[in-house]
Amino acid sequence: MLFTRSTFIGIDPAAGRGSVAYAALDGELKPLALGRGRLAEALAFAGGQQEAWAAVHGPSGYNRGLMADKKRRAALDPAPKPGQLLNLRLAEYEILRQRLPIYKTPRTADGLRGWQKTALRLHEQLDKLGYKASPRGAAKRRRLESAPDLCYRRWLGRAPFYPHSIEGRLQRQIVLYDLGVQVADPMNFFEEVTRHRLLQGILPDEMLYRPAELNALALAALAWLAANRPEEVEALGDKQEGQVTLPQRLDG
Repeated sequence: MLFTRSTFIGIDPAAGRGSVAYAALDGELKPLALGRGRLAEALAFAGGQQEAWAAVHGPSGYNRGLMADKKRRAALDPAPKPGQLLNLRLAEYEILRQRLPIYKTPRTADGLRGWQKTALRLHEQLDKLGYKASPRGAAKRRRLESAPDLCYRRWLGRAPFYPHSIEGRLQRQIVLYDLGVQVADPMNFFEEVTRHRLLQGILPDEMLYRPAELNALALAALAWLAANRPEEVEALGDKQEGQVTLPQRLDG
């Protein structure tokens, strides 16, 4: 079933300089909004949607000590070594054991980076707007936690290029294009590269999205997949302290 009336939103509070990047796609994966600004702008956009799924980069809650519980640790496969990996959430442990990089969420605000605090505030405000992480029954507004770099890793089956490089931006935009997101074909970039431009150090990168925009678009695409192709995503961790939703592994 295609949720054509729904809007699919991606928000990245790690855009830098105290701003958030946000993107929105319609049911046909056509971009409706793409920007970078203050947290209030993203929340205002989300609040104006009747039916929407929102995916946010960053923790949706503090850890609740599950990884410090002896019985819970013993049940993990593989179980972490005694005294190690205590102050993080179960979802983060499950990601780390796949040898993937992920932020770690403590039990209090101590040690959190600024963008992580913004993510927590963002999840809280979205919840107040009716975006529920685990709603009962049908819900017009849903909320997910994810990590855009890990989404690209899963879609590619390998670590992507550095996000601020030309090749990294090309690679990520190709991924989105191949997923069906209605962005410009990034391969057209090469048609605009000439000998003269290369000698002058001028590349036609205006047709490529910026790293923060690519992150926000990846999150919006993930929200679309979660709504329309739930078999292509997985939720890691425990609901009571916040799950992390990612695309399914290529070998999964």
